[in-house]
Amino acid sequence: MRVIILGFGGREDVVREAHRLQPVIADRAEIAAIDFTGEADLSGIDADCAIVFGGDGSILRAAHQMGERQLPILAVNLGRLGFLADVSPDELPRVLDRLADNKLRVIPHLMFWCSLVRGGDVVEQRLGLNEVTIQTGPPFAILDVDLYVDSELVTTYSGDGLIVSTPVGSTAHSLSAGGPILRQELQAFVICPISPHTLTNRPVVDAADRKYELVIPRPSSGSSVVVDGRVLATLAPGDRVRVERAEQQFQLVKAPGHSYYRTLREKLGWGGRLQIPKST
Repeated sequence: MRVIILGFGGREDVVREAHRLQPVIADRAEIAAIDFTGEADLSGIDADCAIVFGGDGSILRAAHQMGERQLPILAVNLGRLGFLADVSPDELPRVLDRLADNKLRVIPHLMFWCSLVRGGDVVEQRLGLNEVTIQTGPPFAILDVDLYVDSELVTTYSGDGLIVSTPVGSTAHSLSAGGPILRQELQAFVICPISPHTLTNRPVVDAADRKYELVIPRPSSGSSVVVDGRVLATLAPGDRVRVERAEQQFQLVKAPGHSYYRTLREKLGWGGRLQIPKST
């Protein structure tokens, strides 16, 4: 088994833990490459999987580095929340043994292509995993976004912007904006307005095989389209932002003993009970 070791070099604990566990990994696999910069092109490296140290941000960065050639990712959690990274450093040797024996499942997850169409031409395009965000900017006026699904006008959202999220991204920006949590394996998108001016505008969930287009008639000078936290482009009047399912799929190694609801319960603090003090 050939593996790539990845992590966020800006955190000393991530680099330190990756170096500490490197001999453990080397005993069970051939290390094809190591990168802590987040900038290396991984698309041409011959490997069977990537071991990513850090949190969900490190995993997102690794997915972008892989581009159109997505390798299975084994995620070692050194972050705070880690909805995707659920293997602890102590579990890594046992999980690697099971992975080498082909005893672990690799779960595919939805990815998308975001295209910026201007004057009928695609001027920018990026593969994404979490979400596409249309957001207002200076001078921070209310932004109107027309939503089309399969070329049919659905509605016009007025507010601070709009998020189109995958199930993996439903626990990220979309969740903080009031969107629903989707099981990560679902094939669907969440359309979630950001601070909508109309109270009847609510998040919508629809199938991933549809084509979503966001039209911005009058953007502010600082309005932009953001893919997975990175600005794709500043918006011009009449721009169309197209979101479509990608053929590529994000692949996550499923560690034993870690269920979806267990992760939500632990990461979101669902296990506690409200304690009402007794009156004296």
